[in-house]
Amino acid sequence: MDKFQAFGKSVSTGFTNNVVPAWGRGLQWAKETTGQADDKTELPSDYLALEKRVDALQAVHKKMLQVTSQYTHESYDYPPNLRESFNDLGRTISEKVNLLSNATSPQEAQAALTAPPQAKPQPKTFSYALARAALSSSQSLAGVDAASSPSGMIPEEPLAQALEKYAIAEEKVGEARLAQDAAIQSRFLAGWSTTLNTNLMFAKRARTGVENARLHLDATKAKAKGGPGFNLGATTGQAQHHGAGEDEMSEEARDKVEKAEDDFVAQTEEAVGVMKNVLDTPEPLRNLADLIAAQLEYHKRAYEILSELAPTVDQLQVEQEVSIS
Repeated sequence: MDKFQAFGKSVSTGFTNNVVPAWGRGLQWAKETTGQADDKTELPSDYLALEKRVDALQAVHKKMLQVTSQYTHESYDYPPNLRESFNDLGRTISEKVNLLSNATSPQEAQAALTAPPQAKPQPKTFSYALARAALSSSQSLAGVDAASSPSGMIPEEPLAQALEKYAIAEEKVGEARLAQDAAIQSRFLAGWSTTLNTNLMFAKRARTGVENARLHLDATKAKAKGGPGFNLGATTGQAQHHGAGEDEMSEEARDKVEKAEDDFVAQTEEAVGVMKNVLDTPEPLRNLADLIAAQLEYHKRAYEILSELAPTVDQLQVEQEVSIS
């Protein structure tokens, strides 16, 4: 019997501490929404300013992540109308060029282009697509010239040479782009996702605690003053004010109000601390610097690769012009 009474007391206490306050907050929220609440505790202006800054920071994270999340998709710059076969996506450009260098006939060259892959298919990116198209075009030109050659050997056609070298360069640019994407995923996207889903979520929970504490406080005040109940049909200004003033509260009611005020102040101070920590952390700016560094490294690498290629192609052009003059 004693255990049953203790259990009943525990259930009653839990109902009083959890369900009843929640009901009071819900009733207070409904009264405020319909304009039937007498008073509403105002939050400090500094607190409201922090809320606006946190909301802005959250919006910034969502907008930037919405765009930069494309770095997690390998084919974000792959031409949507391009159709490549399994053989096209087979061996890397470097492997195909190595096989082609040992070809002694158009048949061997074609076999090199269609050789089965040794690893996973090549990435579907714009640079890799350019590389594959350039190498295929190079061999098309060389194949036509070889067919008309008495020896059947593949001649050194200038445009074919240039396209092959361009294919090798674009593959390197593609590798640099994938390295950029990996760096952005690990250094920027991971960091900003953590801030959005963890730090800002903590701030949201703290703010919810403040709002619940405020609603509980105002509900406790209204009950202590014997204020009007909730009338679904009432509108703003229609609530009857016949409650007692603060001076007429009972000692028990005044204690409940003071406890609710203490909880409200404590929740507000905690939320202020959490929001300041979120706003003051240098992580988002550090992550942005990492994003810029990854982009810079990619473009620098692409510049170096193409700068090395350009004089070679220019020289082939000059030599061809001299040969036909």
